[in-house]
Amino acid sequence: MKNKSMGIDIGISELNRKKIAEGLCNLLADSYTLYLMTHNFHWNVKGPQFNTLHNMFMAQYSEQWIALDTIAERIRALGYPAPGTYGEFVKRATIKEIKGVPKAEEMIRHLVKAQEATAKTARKLFPVVAIANDQPTADVLTQRLDIHEKTAWMLRSLLED
Repeated sequence: MKNKSMGIDIGISELNRKKIAEGLCNLLADSYTLYLMTHNFHWNVKGPQFNTLHNMFMAQYSEQWIALDTIAERIRALGYPAPGTYGEFVKRATIKEIKGVPKAEEMIRHLVKAQEATAKTARKLFPVVAIANDQPTADVLTQRLDIHEKTAWMLRSLLED
C-alpha cells in the first residue's frame, strides 16, 4: 500500500497557500532573529538600567519564543514545512546579526529597529492574506503587529529624556 498524503482543501488555493506560507517563513525568520537578539541582550546588558532592561528583555524574548511556535504551526497548517535552521533564517531575515556586545542604549536602538522590521515583514503579507480570505493568518499577523509596534514604542520611550 502506497503512502499518499491527503490534499488540503480549506478554501485557499494552492498558489495562495504557497504565497502566504512563504511570507510566514520570512516572518518566522525575522521573529527568530529578533528572539535571539533580545535573548543575547538580556544575557549581556549592563549599566545603570541593568535590572530594568534585564527584566524587560526577558519578558520580550519569552513572548517572542511562544510566537515562533504560532507562526510555524500556521505554516504547517497551510501545508508547507516551517524553516528551522540558522542558515535558512539568515537567508530569509531582514534583521542582521549584531556583532559584539553593544552598550545598553545601543541595544535598545537595535531592538527598536528589529521590532519595526518584524512588523514591516508581517504587514507585507496582508494583501495576499486578504485576497485569499485567510482569517486565521490575518489574526496571527494582527496579533504580531500589535506586539511589535507596542514593544517598539516602549523601547523608544526608554531613549527619551
